[in-house]
Amino acid sequence: MLTRLHRLRGAGRKLVAVAGAPASGKSFLGAALCDALCRDGVAATLVPMDGFHLDNRILDARNLRARKGAPETFDAAGFIALIQRFRTEREVVYPLFDRARDLSIAGAGVLDPACEVVVIEGNYLLFDEPPWVDLAGLWDFSIWLDTPEETILQRCVARWLAHGHDPEAARTRAERNDLANARRIIAARLAADMTLSDP
Repeated sequence: MLTRLHRLRGAGRKLVAVAGAPASGKSFLGAALCDALCRDGVAATLVPMDGFHLDNRILDARNLRARKGAPETFDAAGFIALIQRFRTEREVVYPLFDRARDLSIAGAGVLDPACEVVVIEGNYLLFDEPPWVDLAGLWDFSIWLDTPEETILQRCVARWLAHGHDPEAARTRAERNDLANARRIIAARLAADMTLSDP
């Protein structure tokens, strides 16, 4: 995989998408890729999609809080605009998501002008529904993480337990929201340049 990423180097900044269902390992893989590229002398930065979560007050007003993480609970247009800016602007400021506080923080991330490769991780980077489908043509290289449904469920339950939910609440949230989102993502996934399977 690193060999293929190194072949991308050339004129202009390169954009690499790491896509998959919730709890498929996108953050872990994205960070590992950036670390490996940096060790090889390539300036790489990891940018998560989660900074574009809509605020809980907006979700409450739209009766969407229980579906947080679904496609309609993000500022998709803002995220697409950010990816386009990565192509045309050297330094770019972007929001990051604070999971502990369950909110996005504006201007918390800065893409350095020297960055050569941006690794973007998120659920909807290869998603065949508008407006997300507009992202597909922006990637120089895309990776899909193929993760079994039972693994997704187990990891999501563990995530909510770690955030203070009791076992029943953690499983309910994972089944009713995370797993529903995962099924929707998988059903509408676009082709990737590389697929990695989680046994």
